[in-house]
Amino acid sequence: MIKEITAAINEGRNFLITAHVRLDGDAVGSELAFYLMLKEMGKTAVVYNQDRTPERYRFLPAAQDIMHSLNNVEQYDVAIVLDCSDLSRVGDEAEKIGKIKKLINIDHHVSNNGFCTLKMLDAKASSTGELLFRLMLAMKFKMSKDISTNLYAAIITDTGNFRYSSTTKETFRAAENLVANGANPQWISENIYESDNPARLKLLARALETLSLDLKNKVGSLVVTQKALQETGASWELTEGFVDIPRTVKGIDVSVLYTQRGDNNYKLSLRSKADVNVEKVAKKFGGGGHIHAAACWIKGDIESIKTRVIEAIKEV
Repeated sequence: MIKEITAAINEGRNFLITAHVRLDGDAVGSELAFYLMLKEMGKTAVVYNQDRTPERYRFLPAAQDIMHSLNNVEQYDVAIVLDCSDLSRVGDEAEKIGKIKKLINIDHHVSNNGFCTLKMLDAKASSTGELLFRLMLAMKFKMSKDISTNLYAAIITDTGNFRYSSTTKETFRAAENLVANGANPQWISENIYESDNPARLKLLARALETLSLDLKNKVGSLVVTQKALQETGASWELTEGFVDIPRTVKGIDVSVLYTQRGDNNYKLSLRSKADVNVEKVAKKFGGGGHIHAAACWIKGDIESIKTRVIEAIKEV
């Protein structure tokens, strides 16, 4: 399929690039890397995201070019949909984007339903950024410092700094090449992990007060309420990484973050160790993701939601 995708890129003139709502580092880094590649090829390209770019990723090269409104989709002959397992994940403009003549999906989620003909899918890949690295290698495209920086950021954020099980020798080879092409690991990591807004630390302190351990201390969870967000002055994107905190406790196999996003409406982020498949848990509630990292949405009061989720975790 790489040959067909390469042909579509070479033939296309006007490109729309997008990714899922509630952006993470893999989505943003991959979008910007693809955008810069197309610009260097002399193409016209626009990056559109429904949600604003999280503060920690605004340092990435070309981040200031991202658009948050979508008009005249008729002008685009190719849409690049990155890090999305389903077209609906791009948000409210999914139907418009779906009408663009040619759709290309590049993704690594195990829950991907193959929603378009041109696709590059690999659930074993560490990140969409790693898949883009493979694509650019196949295209014999020389990756600039800015492109390498974006791809490196995409890879480290989706591998937890090379800690997750999806990290392979191919992941390290990609990272090695990106560093050789100018990506600065220290500078990138400092911007992502050591430049927190003070509001994030205040929110984390509130979240830690909600820590609960279930199933004989094998499941750890945190809750972030709207009240906590309001009182600390934090925004929802500052919760990125909170889900990993309970998982650092010895004996915890599954970590859950419940983030309230409306009255009786919670987003669940799930992480796991060993062979616990949290994608199956998320799928029970209409979500998806990876074996060790998944997400879903559930409506209800927090206590009843917790009960349902614990039961689903017991089953897997």
